[in-house]
Order: sequence, then structure tokens, then C-alpha cells
Amino acid sequence: MERAVVQITLFGLLLALVTTLPNKDDWDIYSFHINSTVTSRYATTVITSRVANRMDEPKEIEFQVRIPKNAFISKFRMFIDGQEYDGVVKAKEQAQQQYTEAVSRGQSAGLVSSVGRTLEEFKTSVNVAAHKKVTFELTYEELLKRKLGKYELQIHARPMQPVKDFKVDIYIHEQAGINFIDVKGGLSTKALANAITSTHADKQAWVYFYPTEDQQKTCDSCGDQGMNGDLVIVYDVKRDNSMGDIKKSAGYFVHHFAPSNLQRIPKNVVFVIDQSGSMHGRKIQQTRIALIHILNDLAEDDYFGLITFDSSIFHWKRELVQANKENLDSAKKFAERIQDRGATDINQAVLEGARMLNAHPREGSASILILLTDGDPTTGVTNLEKIQSNVRKAIRDKFPLYCLGFGFDVNFEFLEKMALQNNGVARRIYEDSDADLQLKGFYEEVATPLLTDVSMIYVGGTNLTQTNFSHYYNGSEIVVAGQITDNNIETFIPQVVAISTKRRVVFSDTNTTVQSTEAVSDSNIQRVWAYLTVKQLLDKELQLSGPEKENANKEALRLSLKYSFVTPLTSMVVTKPPGENTDVLHKPKEGETPQARQPLHGHAMLLPDIHRRSHPRLRVISGQAAAPRKTHLHVLVSGGIITMYDYSLK
Repeated sequence: MERAVVQITLFGLLLALVTTLPNKDDWDIYSFHINSTVTSRYATTVITSRVANRMDEPKEIEFQVRIPKNAFISKFRMFIDGQEYDGVVKAKEQAQQQYTEAVSRGQSAGLVSSVGRTLEEFKTSVNVAAHKKVTFELTYEELLKRKLGKYELQIHARPMQPVKDFKVDIYIHEQAGINFIDVKGGLSTKALANAITSTHADKQAWVYFYPTEDQQKTCDSCGDQGMNGDLVIVYDVKRDNSMGDIKKSAGYFVHHFAPSNLQRIPKNVVFVIDQSGSMHGRKIQQTRIALIHILNDLAEDDYFGLITFDSSIFHWKRELVQANKENLDSAKKFAERIQDRGATDINQAVLEGARMLNAHPREGSASILILLTDGDPTTGVTNLEKIQSNVRKAIRDKFPLYCLGFGFDVNFEFLEKMALQNNGVARRIYEDSDADLQLKGFYEEVATPLLTDVSMIYVGGTNLTQTNFSHYYNGSEIVVAGQITDNNIETFIPQVVAISTKRRVVFSDTNTTVQSTEAVSDSNIQRVWAYLTVKQLLDKELQLSGPEKENANKEALRLSLKYSFVTPLTSMVVTKPPGENTDVLHKPKEGETPQARQPLHGHAMLLPDIHRRSHPRLRVISGQAAAPRKTHLHVLVSGGIITMYDYSLK
């Protein structure tokens, strides 16, 4: 009871403090522009916010935006009273030193925090003199990934107030030609739809979004604080050449390969479903719904198997069977009876799934293993490295393993490493009302294999990104980038070799021309190569150990610094005027949430947004980190400084 009284008292103290402090109405965002240029599926987006302090005294002014998780921030700068302040990308250790020094002075540190499925949040603040202005400018870059036959460019707008001069300008240039373009998302609804202009002609497309202040209050997620939603540009390119399209610039090339009109390959698929106690409630219900939908989509020439597991394994059938009506009806009844219970033996379940696929070799087919789990292994083999080793030996590069991690309790890094080691990917399934649709959506991405054992060959090419792929699926795309040896286009010969159903196919169109893009962007192709290389080195580093891991780490760091990418290996030190807080920009890990992140000893911790906005002089220092879900806070208020200490409850 005493603890409850203390908590209520502290909450009341903070609430009283917050409600008596001034708010951000004291400053005005008079211009907010988002400009995105997409060339060859590579998007560079610049967000520019111009803010004025309308008060007769200095004010702390915030810049807070959300960007796609796949993106790398590459530039941040501020313009204050004629002076330019640029962020500098440094190795994480160097940036950490500045971060720690700032904390020791009682200053805060700005972070990029994870805020949901596809977005992460960047925020910083700066003191602006009375009646002065500040301009914030953030640049981020990303390679758009093709899924289910389309690319999606996601623009999130949350300026925190209606803005008189609000503009989103999007320009797309695709040398192959634009097949279609559409605008979706919450910001394309109601009156905001009238603020959108979209046109395209052959190789170019333009989207303009210029809502008035009144329109900025009328969308589903709009209000007095302005817009808070997405504008999603959906498009695809024309595909007249089976080799895809290859572009070069300044000695670099990028190859987009997505052949169509190929015969579908029958598949063998085993679903390994966690039914341990932690899957209780909505998780298991949504899994049942999704599984039944997926079974409905199997073709008759597919073969499949179902395994559920807790501390034991439960087979629907011990061997793969054909997806005919009788077997599908039986499998759906099995799925409907899945119940949560027991512990979690991931090792035994995945090995049994691999055994079933290995026991059913079928010429001209593609095998796929899909694991869905929401937790760590708790019984059987529980050593994560041992499980990964066992799975690698069982699969032996014969088929990909896809790991779906349900919720935030799952050890996603373990699943990600295991998937990457076996030519697959890991995907987080979020605990929302549409989790069943997320599961079904992932399955649709891998539902139609068109090629297996794909080898991308480039005579006269060097420093290539990944060139071998276990599967190519309908609606997806393979992207390879590299350098052209001595920049000699005459000796550069691309070729693709793969297996289609029961035959070997070779893509080597002698009429294929390597298009030059110098007129559009001299450095764009080189940055695509750098972006892909860093992404793949980070994946490789996760799988490796010893000197190989160290080498991958060093090269990823070198390229991150060279191209000014904020990656898990680098941070951006946000330079500010003398006397201002030093902000250090980090890229969060997949799935990290503000709630899940526990403050580390000696690190700064941000107050919730309302507290931070309310008083420019608040400084917060955290104490020793506490165990998740067992954290209470001691709050001391002294001279306008709030110091927070957290500890584990016993």
C-alpha cells in the first residue's frame, strides 16, 4: 500500500509540474516540406521543417519525425541565425564518448526510437532566441523492395500542428518505364484526397500533396494538432526484358532481375507452429485463422505438412501429403483444434520439419520450411548456438527456413540468425488485430516460387553484392550491385543461371544494353551499391564468428562512415550551438520499443513527450537498469532538474 501511495504521489507531482509549464504553442512551424526523389527504386527523402519562436524569451524547439525502418539517415543539419550546424557520422564508440560526456553534465541525448512495424522516430531539440527562426533538415535513403508485384514508398507526416506551408513533392524516374502508380494510406482519405495530384508519363511520375490548414484537420488521424499518418506511393515498372534492367554510373552497376511469364514451380512446405502456453488467447486464435486461410491457397500439385509443438511434437501426418481437397479438409480440422499448452522445444520441432522435407525429395519442386514461435526455447535443447548448429546440419542448404517471431517477447535476434544461416529471412508478427493477415501476407510472398538455385554471374564485374539466391518468388525482385572492372562496359557480360521446374535455364539476352544514368544522377548507383553492401555485411556479421565476423564488421563500418549512413555500427553526433545539449543519434534494433528499452547505467533517458515539450530546462539522468516489467522510479525534483532512479522490485 505504501508503494502505491508513493507512486500516486509521484505521478501527481509530475502531472502538476507538467500542467503548469508552457507548451509548444509558443512556437510555430510555418513551413514543412517533404521532398522524395526515387531513381531506379532508390529513394532519397529530405524533410525540411522551418520553425519560429514567437515569444519574447528563448524557447526549446523540437524536431520530431518518423522514417522507414529500412532507411539509413545520411544527413542532418540545422540553420540558426545564419549559422549552419551539421551532424557528423562517427563510429559508435567515438560517438558514445560524446554521449557519455553529455550525460555526465546532466544533458539529454537524442535517439532514434522504434515506434511500430515500419517506422522509427528521430527527435532532437534546440534553444532558439526570442523572435528567431530555426530550420531542421533531415535526409534518409532506402532501396525500395518489391513485394507482391509492387514497390511502396512510405511517407509519414506528423508535423505536430497544422502548417500553413505544407508540401510533399515526390518524383519518380524509372528508365524501364512506369507500369502503374497509385496513392494510398491514411492521408489519402476524406478531404485530404483533394489535396493530392498524381501524374505519370512513360518513365517519370510526379505526386504532389499540398493540403490546406483546414484539410490537415480532416483525415482519420488528424485533429487540432495536425496530421499524423502515411502517404504511400505504390507503383511498378514495365518488364519487357527477361534479363531485367541494368544501369551503370561512374564505374558501378545495379541489376534489377524480376522475370515474368515463368511457369510456377510446385512446392513442398512444412509449417512448424508453436502452441506453447505463451501463445494463449488471441495469438493462437489468429494463428488458427491464418493457417486455415493459407491452406485454402495451396495448389493441388503442392505437398505440405503440419507440425505443432510445445514440449512435445504433434503431427497432423508424419509425412508430406498432396494438397488435394480431402487432405486440406483434414488439415483444417487439425488447425481448428490447435490449443496452447506446455513449454517450448524449438530444436526438436524444427529438426522434425527438416526431416519431413528431406524425406520427400521431388524433382522440379521447391521446398520451404516455415517456423512460427513467440518465445525462447525453454525445454529440450535450450542453448541457442547449439540449436542453430543442429538446424544448419539438418537443412544443409537444401531449402530456406523462414522464421516468424510473434510479439515482442520472442528472441528475434536468435530467429533472425537462424533464418539467415539457412537462406531465409525472419519477420516479426505484431500483436495487433490483423496478425492473421500479417501471417497470410508473409505466406503470399513465398507462395509462388518461379526459380530455384539462382546464380547471378557478371564477367567483368567486381566487389559484387550477394549473387546466389535459393529461390525467386513471383512478385519479388533480385537486386545485385557491383563495380565494373576498369569501368570497361565492353567486357562486362551479365548472365543468370537458375532452375525452373525440371530444367536449367540461362538468361543472357545478347540484346541487353547496360544503360548509363549519368544524366540523372552520377552518384546514385554507387550509393545503391553501398546501401546493399552494408545491409548484407550486417546480416553476414550476425551469422559469422571470429576473424570473419571482425572483417565483415570492419568493412560495414568503413562503408557506413564513407557514405555517412547511420547504421547499427555508427552514430550521428548532432552538433548544436555552444552551450547546447549534445545529441547522439543511434539506429535501434529491430523490434525495440520505448517501453522495452531499459535505461543503462550512466545513460540518458528521455521523459515522455509531454514532459519533454513542457519545459526546456528539464534534464533527466537514469540510475541502474532494472529488470523488464519490474521497474519503479524514484523521482527527485530540485531547481527545475528531475533526476530519475530505477530499481528492481524483489
